[in-house]
Amino acid sequence: MGQRMFVAVVPPDDVVEHLDEFLAPRRDAAEFRWAPVEQLHLTLAFLASVPDRRLDDLIERVRAAAARRTPFATRIAGGGAFPDVARARVLYADLALDGDARSSLARLAAGARTAAATSGVEIDGQRFRPHVTVARLGRPTEVSNWVRLLDAYVGPTFTVDQVSLVASHLGEGPRRRPRYEVVETFPLG
Repeated sequence: MGQRMFVAVVPPDDVVEHLDEFLAPRRDAAEFRWAPVEQLHLTLAFLASVPDRRLDDLIERVRAAAARRTPFATRIAGGGAFPDVARARVLYADLALDGDARSSLARLAAGARTAAATSGVEIDGQRFRPHVTVARLGRPTEVSNWVRLLDAYVGPTFTVDQVSLVASHLGEGPRRRPRYEVVETFPLG
């Protein structure tokens, strides 16, 4: 059994703080498990179990994949829910991506997934859907009002110029939530 990890874009502090300030006065209106501000991120590849013997190879391959991509601008804007607004389990903030940024992000995610697979690490097979999880719901819930609220949100523009390999330690954070630890950060370009 290896460690639970993910490759992610971690937005700058001012960007996640802006989103946090938008959500803060509204959080008491719902009994959701709100993501702490320091855990807001965009997952590119989820790796449920990274064996220790594969970690060095994974790091080198993610570094190489990041180096092949050029930085691009985006912003957190809008929102949605998985699997849908009528029976949501996850409430998320979306990203404003023009065509170039959308394809850059898709290539970045594909590179992270390929890096993991070629280093012998199993990846979550789900289709890449760019999003920043803001809350998890204990049971399927109708959240159309929350999605409308998030649709009104537009955060500051930031440049995606690095990706991070993050270890997720289940149950080690406050209230038995995961604790995230950035293992390494890789520059783009």
